[in-house]
Amino acid sequence: MSFKKLLVLLHVFVLSFSFAQSHEGHETAKEEKYNPVPFIMHHIADGHYWHMWGEGESSVGFPLPVILVDNGLKVFSSAKFGHEGELVANVDGENYKLYHGKIYKTDAAGTLNIEKDEKGVEHPTNAKPLDFSITKVVAQMILAAIIIILLAFATKASYKKSAVPSGIAKFMEPIILFVRDDIALQNIGSVKYRKYVPYLVTLFLFIWILNILGLVPGAANTTGNIAFTMVMAVFTLLVVNLSGKKTYWMHMLDPLGNNMPFGGKILVYIILVPVELLGIITKPFALMIRLFANMTAGHIIIMSLIALIFIMKTYMIAPVSLGLTLFIYVLEVLVAALQAYIFTMLTALFIGSAVEEPHHDH
Repeated sequence: MSFKKLLVLLHVFVLSFSFAQSHEGHETAKEEKYNPVPFIMHHIADGHYWHMWGEGESSVGFPLPVILVDNGLKVFSSAKFGHEGELVANVDGENYKLYHGKIYKTDAAGTLNIEKDEKGVEHPTNAKPLDFSITKVVAQMILAAIIIILLAFATKASYKKSAVPSGIAKFMEPIILFVRDDIALQNIGSVKYRKYVPYLVTLFLFIWILNILGLVPGAANTTGNIAFTMVMAVFTLLVVNLSGKKTYWMHMLDPLGNNMPFGGKILVYIILVPVELLGIITKPFALMIRLFANMTAGHIIIMSLIALIFIMKTYMIAPVSLGLTLFIYVLEVLVAALQAYIFTMLTALFIGSAVEEPHHDH
């Protein structure tokens, strides 16, 4: 319990320290209001440099590998772009510039041709190479995968010694049994559930660990990245529809069955079949948005509460701001497990509807 309290206090301290440095760096006039939006967006955004805390020369972090496909494979460190992306990276005779987290081809001077789109948003028109870089989000996904693999081997080693769980197996067994009995069995059914338990356990642990890692100071907001949640939703889409039985697809393509003459069903089919097929996409889409929105909102609320100190330019509000921040942070620890459970449970529910056997009246 003391370790959890220490982690929470450390997280709040680091965020407050980072906000203070950001506030000092952006304050150009006494009457100018502090705008926390750039710092908050930087905190929840992905990047080619793993920034821990601090601003400018006092920032602490480490560069990540940049992998580009542009007239061949180019691999180099993101340190070539500088801490703030202010430098031009020259690699094998090609010049690249980092702009708002994206890499563009440019000249030796780093010239970017900035234009505004119909909505007034500025963006470069320079060519972009294919980017397969290890960004913060990708690096944290790899870290979570390594943690799961280590947990699996440690649990296996524990059961080799004794059938009675010990060590890490005491932690893992309740989780596995919970996913198996309360998620897979209850939503898929006793006939088909066993083959999906490994996927569901991995899904639950992966999302949960990433949610927890996202609460560590300086970590990436992986589950608050729409691209990550989209990929997880696509996995669910594939598993559900590849597992679909004949009755599942017949319900999609022939929702009325033999309850109406074929001639009378044509007009109904024009409406029902597209709606049923649209449901195939909307289910994983709902999973994607739910996880992304909940985890992103938590980070934004925490950062916004700390920003109140600098917006109001008084430390008198610090006790209220930090108190609310601690409350939301502890709540986020609960939300981390809750969102992993919801994503896994709904995935099992969708699989259950796809593999459900037809009911026969006797």
